[in-house]
Amino acid sequence: MNTKTKLFAAAALAGAAVAGTPAAAQVTGAIATSSPEAVIVRSAARIAAYQQIETQYATQIQQIRTMRQEAATLQQSLDTNKDGQLTQTEAQANPTVVQQIQQKEQQIQTASQPIVLAQTYAIEQLINDYNNVQQQVVQQKKIQLLLTPEAVQWAPDTLNVTNDLVNVMNQRMPSVQITPPAGWRPRAESLQTQQTVSQILLGVAQQQAAQQAAQQQGQQPAQQQQPAGR
Repeated sequence: MNTKTKLFAAAALAGAAVAGTPAAAQVTGAIATSSPEAVIVRSAARIAAYQQIETQYATQIQQIRTMRQEAATLQQSLDTNKDGQLTQTEAQANPTVVQQIQQKEQQIQTASQPIVLAQTYAIEQLINDYNNVQQQVVQQKKIQLLLTPEAVQWAPDTLNVTNDLVNVMNQRMPSVQITPPAGWRPRAESLQTQQTVSQILLGVAQQQAAQQAAQQQGQQPAQQQQPAGR
């Protein structure tokens, strides 16, 4: 399985947090499914930590958004034929703008570092206890085989124990710290999980935005068809 497939599988589980899910999964056999990334995304500690990070780094986050908009505007200026596709010829025609975009991207990366570090530190604390969380659910449910969703072609929703894992994680770790100690360096596993979580959250946000846009488009014709008042 490639990384994109794993992200889609984890996003499908995480999306249940938006759409709503049963309070607890009912596992009837010895096999169950879940994703560590989905559990971390939906954990109360992760949600609270990210909210604290957004507050603490509000200025930097706004600066990053502004720089991304500026970079997007610069990139659009390279598209001279306005076909929505940037060719190598168009990019080579204006190396100054290309250099400006590269500088913006470097500035964005530099400004994002403390935010990513705080997020990764919060996630690593959850990773450190995940095996304990998993074993507790495995013992409670008498699970003999726990699979990730991408390893299963089809399974009923009753085999999904993500809710159970989230509940146990919330009990064991209701909160985490967002300020790492001096000299702390994240593990590669933690950095990868932080990137996966970011992709899942981005996917959920895009789905929500698309749904809202579709709802607004559906409401506009209905409003136009309403008879005018006398």
